[in-house]
Amino acid sequence: MAYLTLKNVNKIYPNGYHAVHNFNLEIEKGEVVVFVGPSGCGKSTTLRMIAGLEDISSGEFLLNGERANEKGPREREIAMVFQSYALYPQMTVYDNIAFGLTLQGVDEDVIEERVKKTAAILGLTDYLDRLPRALSGGQRQRVAIGRAIIRKVGVFLMDEPLSNLDAKQRVTMRYEIAQIHQETGATTIYVTHDQTEAMTLADRIVVMKDGYVQQIGTPYELYFKPANVFVAGFIGEPPMNFVRGKVHGGKIQFGENTIDLSAKLKNAAAYEGKEIVFGFRPEAIRLTGAENAHLIHSQVELTEMLGDNTNIYITTGDSRAILKVDSHDTPETDVPLDFYIPFESVYLFDGETENVID
Repeated sequence: MAYLTLKNVNKIYPNGYHAVHNFNLEIEKGEVVVFVGPSGCGKSTTLRMIAGLEDISSGEFLLNGERANEKGPREREIAMVFQSYALYPQMTVYDNIAFGLTLQGVDEDVIEERVKKTAAILGLTDYLDRLPRALSGGQRQRVAIGRAIIRKVGVFLMDEPLSNLDAKQRVTMRYEIAQIHQETGATTIYVTHDQTEAMTLADRIVVMKDGYVQQIGTPYELYFKPANVFVAGFIGEPPMNFVRGKVHGGKIQFGENTIDLSAKLKNAAAYEGKEIVFGFRPEAIRLTGAENAHLIHSQVELTEMLGDNTNIYITTGDSRAILKVDSHDTPETDVPLDFYIPFESVYLFDGETENVID
């Protein structure tokens, strides 16, 4: 039996706005599941329904096999870490971490022992006497996480906890959150719009758009086996390149290039005259000759040297794409560039439904 279960969960607000549509998910104990998607996709609303901060309009939420729709937040034994840290500015780090246990009337000796242990896990031992204003953003977020994990509840919910940090702090905190999970083994549901956070932290990822679940899978599955154009374009950096074109004689046009789809589209006749979406990832291309690959002629418009790799912005006819290559292979701008797309690196999607073509 799954530890957390959501069955056909919907959220409809009084004004009629349908924020979450028929959300179904089973989460095992100890699993890290990340909800990811653009702003307004329903991921935070779903998290708040799990926390008991939002009512479920219809459907069922089960916690350890028992219906929990009507239970309040405290009854669910769930701890939540908010985007804004939500620390008490007048309290020390020690008191902020201990706050939940203090409310429960836990013995002071037990509180002290657990605060010190939690602080050690989070690297906050030397900061217990400080006020939040004396801490960096990353340290404040660790305090907020400490206040959650000290309660030893069954489920941790994290709502975009790293969005207020700078790029370097986010990398550090991603590592620390992963380490905390290894220490505690707690079931964790994490919300973010950052696909890098999702890919690095999750056992499974739930990709959402406009209140609907687009795909649920491991990071590997979402990257290599996307269900549709949205997932393929959302997961991966830079995003997947897409070319729309109608099939004629089993071929489509990519700018000035004609691409034979027979190696990938087994039922090409069924798509004759129909639009498909041809996709390939920027890092999947080759700059030297390759067997079983599409040769593409293009023009270099712009390059971005990023250290270990370079993004190359190319055009071919009216089509544009991004290529990702080793920085040592950075070309000049405004020059022709030939590259190869291996057959196995091509993705085809139905032009109407935008679902992947198997």
